[in-house]
Amino acid sequence: MAIQTVATHPIPGQRPGTSGLRKKVEVFRQPHYLENFVQSVFDTLGDCAGKTLVVGGDGRYHNRAAIQTILRMAAAHGYAQVLVGQGGILSTPAVSCVIRKRQASGGIILSASHNPGGPDGDFGIKYNIAAGGPAPEGVTEAIYRRSESIAQYRLSDAPEVDIDRLGVTQVEQTRVEVIDSVADYAELMRGLFDFDAIRKLFAGGFTMRFDGMHAVSGPYAKTIIEGMLGAPEGTVINCVPLEDFGGLHPDPNPVNAAQLIELMGGADAPDFGAASDGDGDRNMIVGRDFDVTPSDSLAILAANATLAPGYRQGLKGIARSMPTSRAADRVAEALGIPCHETPTGWKFFGTLLDAGMATLCGEESYGTGSDHIREKDGVWAVLFWLNLLAATGKPVERIVGEHWERFGRNYYSRHDYEAIDTAAANLLMADLRVKLPALAGQVLNGHTVDFADDFSYTDPVDGSTVTGQGIRIVMTDGSRIVYRLSGTGTEGATLRVYIELYEPDPSQHHRPTQQALASLIAAADSVANIAMQTGRASPSVIT
Repeated sequence: MAIQTVATHPIPGQRPGTSGLRKKVEVFRQPHYLENFVQSVFDTLGDCAGKTLVVGGDGRYHNRAAIQTILRMAAAHGYAQVLVGQGGILSTPAVSCVIRKRQASGGIILSASHNPGGPDGDFGIKYNIAAGGPAPEGVTEAIYRRSESIAQYRLSDAPEVDIDRLGVTQVEQTRVEVIDSVADYAELMRGLFDFDAIRKLFAGGFTMRFDGMHAVSGPYAKTIIEGMLGAPEGTVINCVPLEDFGGLHPDPNPVNAAQLIELMGGADAPDFGAASDGDGDRNMIVGRDFDVTPSDSLAILAANATLAPGYRQGLKGIARSMPTSRAADRVAEALGIPCHETPTGWKFFGTLLDAGMATLCGEESYGTGSDHIREKDGVWAVLFWLNLLAATGKPVERIVGEHWERFGRNYYSRHDYEAIDTAAANLLMADLRVKLPALAGQVLNGHTVDFADDFSYTDPVDGSTVTGQGIRIVMTDGSRIVYRLSGTGTEGATLRVYIELYEPDPSQHHRPTQQALASLIAAADSVANIAMQTGRASPSVIT
């Protein structure tokens, strides 16, 4: 074995987005592309000698080849140890868990999350820091700057490591250990939730379907739900990770998880349904013919957190991304704890969690988590709901209905305009910013504007500030319209429009969501001239 130094040149466009660098597979398969980015990470980190790195991904196409490259590069940079998930499989929450448990210096996650896989699909890479969470913006920006001046990268010419076999392989001076992908994570879950109560729930005839969507959470759900909790075989479906996710779009929402939604709406529906996404950090919760919005899920878990052993001491605070509905704010007020509003991106929750200022966190994009790790966590959220169902003996729809009766209902929806022209999307946002000062006091379809702004955020822990995080139009009745360009797509731009209406009257809690929001939806289109600016008469996806 020998360490090689390979000449290269900067490749444009390697700036990480909300959740790392995401591009089409064909882009990552270009000569030097992956190596340039990984070298930029290692150069930014500095001396790696004596440190431990965790590596894994969601099993999508190109993961296995990319892992071999990263192992050879890690060895060339003097890492004492690299821990890699068996078969290259580690969910994003599991990477965070392993980093924290094994006291690693950081980890590399290979995933494009909920984006499609396969040779014509998407690929992604991101770096997580020693706390277990995504690298903060200061680090990702430094990585990008380094990628603009890179001239060489280093890697060992060692043969491939057998990542399917548990055990240790020596590569240069680096100890490469292939670890059980599920074990550390499952142990952590056992300590947070009442597994005995959940086992009794299943033993009593409770039925469930968990849709792994042929993505990374399948093995975790199979081991924990069917194995440790005793659910009948077949409870977990689509549980084998596939490189193309079986041709599915591994995004757990009512549109893409249509198989589960159809099952839960049938005459023989199970008591409970759930799904997770490509890399296992998102979740969807479903009752019988009843899907729970992510915003409501966060609020309900917060309101009932002390029913789970790991949260029996109560919550220090709640954190939510700005576009997420304000349902959690009402719970925080009732509990007498703070509710922090942050930009989109789990990295913004990290400092709050590390400082002990928040316990539960959530995003409207089907992501929920807590201070047990530093990522959102799909299987964790499902287990939390199972714990809640076991403790209360109530079905999902009754739990949600009682929550609305106590706190009021935040009708909420997200309209996505996908793969629109990037220049048109940027112009739409620029035009909105020009309109902001004049919106206060205007009446939009019966809703009076209280204020309108372009959201900025100052971290209360480290004082860092970010701007341009989404345009808010907030009404005097608490309703909101939010516009934001997504940072997770790989083609064109995705405009996300978030619509929220607070309804305190229980007699009005069971209207169809789009009907309840109709006046605000029309106002959102009118103010931003969406149809004219994008050429789209309707959203690509409504959730």
